[in-house]
Amino acid sequence: MDKIEEKVRVGFLLTPRFTLTAFAAFVDVLRLAADEGDRSRPRECRWEILGTAGTPIMSSCGASVMPTASLEPPHVYDYLVVVGGLLHGGQQVPEKFYAFLRSAAGAGVKLVGLCTGSFVLARAGLLDGYLACVSWFHREEFAAEFPECRVVSNQMFVVDRDRLTCAGGTSVVHLAAYLIEKTIGRGSAVKALRIMIEEQPLPSRTLQPEEVLSERSTDSLVHKAMLLLEQQLHLSLPIAQLCEPLRIGRRQLERRFQRDVGLSPAAYRQKLRLERARWLLHNTDLEVTSVALECGFHDAAHFARTVRRSFGASPREVRAIGMAEGGPLRDSSVQSGS
Repeated sequence: MDKIEEKVRVGFLLTPRFTLTAFAAFVDVLRLAADEGDRSRPRECRWEILGTAGTPIMSSCGASVMPTASLEPPHVYDYLVVVGGLLHGGQQVPEKFYAFLRSAAGAGVKLVGLCTGSFVLARAGLLDGYLACVSWFHREEFAAEFPECRVVSNQMFVVDRDRLTCAGGTSVVHLAAYLIEKTIGRGSAVKALRIMIEEQPLPSRTLQPEEVLSERSTDSLVHKAMLLLEQQLHLSLPIAQLCEPLRIGRRQLERRFQRDVGLSPAAYRQKLRLERARWLLHNTDLEVTSVALECGFHDAAHFARTVRRSFGASPREVRAIGMAEGGPLRDSSVQSGS
């Protein structure tokens, strides 16, 4: 058996309802850094999932992960990676996690916050004086809870001395690649990402995809509803279903939405769909039917009628005008939608 000579040791702290994608993507970059002929092993990196033996940790999607090691003295790790998850209802992070992280910081261990793991580090007082990166989706919540912390949400990840934070999603693979490049070598980092069908490691300042909200909101609940509508734009879900995660009734949401932005949730969703469709028609070569389905319209005919009523032109004419002029089209009043 080959002798394993690990160059970096990583401990994972998975918070309750953690984001499975963030954990799996990060750990797979570590695994693939040593891949040879599909025989990837913890050869260059070694990792443990820290927690209570025999007690599984539930992710936000319902899948569970079993700890592989206890919270042993943290100085044995080069990095501790906190994987955050759902904020709704509060992050029920065990107090022993906070104590463990503070002890690790005192021992000089580098701390990593994936997704909302930055919230955990901030609550432990471990981002004081550091610049942190969070997703635009959670920026307002972070700024409200930690007004003294410096935060950015316009780039993939941030490395500030011995604190590394990222927005979550696919940005975690590039933060993991950064870690591999710094500790093992760029060749291993590039190899791992290429196996994951990523062309190459992206620099930390790579821009996050921005939110596409078209109305300014001062009501935090309405703002959350807007973000949910954006995330579910391709789905034809009833507005009542939007109310469930917000813990609010439909009539109350309708009133607050109308008071805040002057539109109903359905009308706002329709406006968002039309703006997204126009952008796709101007900037991609997707077929009209694909654009319609991408934006949540029932079919191409329904899409064409709505576009003509709103812009005074067919989808193909919208595309032609966008290609020829690159300027804004005339908007008639957006219909109430569905």
